[in-house]
Amino acid sequence: MNEHEWLAERFGEHRSHLRAVAYRMLGSLSEADDALQEAWLRASRADVGQVHNLAGWLTTVVARVCLNMLRSREHRREDPLDVHEVDPLLAPASGGDPEQEAVLADSVGVALLVVLDTLTPAERIAFVLHDLFAVPFEEIAPMLERSPDATRQLASRARRRVKGAAPAPTVDLTRQREIVGAFLSATRGRDFQALISLLHPEVVLRADKAVIPTPEPVIVHGAEPVAKGAMAAMQRAQFTGPALIDGTVGLAMATHGHLRVALTFTVVDGLITAIDVIAEPDSLRRLELAVLD
Repeated sequence: MNEHEWLAERFGEHRSHLRAVAYRMLGSLSEADDALQEAWLRASRADVGQVHNLAGWLTTVVARVCLNMLRSREHRREDPLDVHEVDPLLAPASGGDPEQEAVLADSVGVALLVVLDTLTPAERIAFVLHDLFAVPFEEIAPMLERSPDATRQLASRARRRVKGAAPAPTVDLTRQREIVGAFLSATRGRDFQALISLLHPEVVLRADKAVIPTPEPVIVHGAEPVAKGAMAAMQRAQFTGPALIDGTVGLAMATHGHLRVALTFTVVDGLITAIDVIAEPDSLRRLELAVLD
């Protein structure tokens, strides 16, 4: 076996880990695979004879590629929230395998991907590598051209964004999470009776003009109409998961890590009395999203 074949075999052994790193950096499975391809090209041209920790070295190569991709995004000033060519609640992801990516987003946490998308490239690299993959700051600092202390501060800022502000003392997050989780399970599983049992008989659903889209906001009253609408919409919606939204438990819908739709819930005495569906870009930007513990 020559050196190139040996390196290809080692790269294959570490591919799952490297893909996990790239996906958390980029929030897109297709972009993560592109990053791995570029990382392999770089690695195959390098002299790895003196590399003692190949897994760590490959992680650094992938991270550098992802950093360049994130910076390129920033330079292009892309903002996918400004475009709603199709119903954002129902639209599948473009490119790659939407079902595979939806499962992966579920396992990583949709809320985490959405919050990571709000960070600067340097904050995202520092947080993902250190907090999620235990890479020392001393190894992250050179690729960011910062000192270890400055890199530690980047990760700290990112950590505060991920955790969000403390909820109000009167908010029972545990109970809210149970109810919102049951709502998501019932809609995904098409369990109409379970969904009805979570809704107050006079529940109100309000959807802004960008959700459908429609000329005017949509308002639906009553448990059965709300349940039927939620069942139809959520059954086809992918990339959905619980998140802390403005201090309460809601649902975030995101493709490729970009927030498209948010659902907030009002819960009174164990029943959902109101659901607000938010898709207008300006409204989404004003929301404070964080990851649930």
